[in-house]
Amino acid sequence: MNQFTINLNQGSVSFNFSQDAAQKLRQEINLLIQSLKDNPQAGAKPSAKKAMEYQHTGEVFLEVFCNPNIYPSPFAAKVLITIRDERLRVTSEAELTRLIEDLEQYLQ
Repeated sequence: MNQFTINLNQGSVSFNFSQDAAQKLRQEINLLIQSLKDNPQAGAKPSAKKAMEYQHTGEVFLEVFCNPNIYPSPFAAKVLITIRDERLRVTSEAELTRLIEDLEQYLQ
């Protein structure tokens, strides 16, 4: 397993993360981006979009949450990231675009 580093608004956090888990996170993010891009027809009432709630349990528990109903585009979206184990818990907000960059860098 390699170290996955997520850059947060202030600082960063690194932890062991498998390639398989990273691929699943990428799939969830791609669905989120599609949801953020789906805009209703002009004059139509927007329908509620399902929130992204990715969870992975490995050496640490990782949760990534985003409510696409409050952001106008993927470029404005932020995600809430929680990383915890039995001794430590870190919860912070990160820009979706930055998380995508971190994930792509990890997968290469």
